[in-house]
Amino acid sequence: MWTATARRWTVSRRRAFLTVVGTGWALYGGLGIIGQPRYGTARGLASVTRYVPLDILGWMWVACGITASVAGLLAGCPRVQALGYAALAVPAGLWAGVFTVAAATTLPTAVGSACGWGSFTLGVVLVSGMDDPLPPHLRKARSR
Repeated sequence: MWTATARRWTVSRRRAFLTVVGTGWALYGGLGIIGQPRYGTARGLASVTRYVPLDILGWMWVACGITASVAGLLAGCPRVQALGYAALAVPAGLWAGVFTVAAATTLPTAVGSACGWGSFTLGVVLVSGMDDPLPPHLRKARSR
């Protein structure tokens, strides 16, 4: 009886990733962009902040982070999880693109941020396509 209850509450790695990174996104937006924007971030995003204020971009991170966190908490909802992964990829992809343009034009030191955000965006895309491993009781025994 206990094992059946324990299996029901198992958290998948993909959902845990959504919840943890989504919470980080929300905190980064609220504390790092809205609360204390760094000079390098503001300078690297100058091509976007001409049109969209940095506070609005920070709230985008918060909204996307909350969306991903909630999607990670919902079991058995693959479409909602797909929305959560999109919510993780969009702000990181935006940052990657903007920092790439800044590195290529006016701010060569933005190349590190462009590489970091770009690789993180690709990582989110890769994780979104992975399957969770089967629980041990459903796995085939290895033949020796």
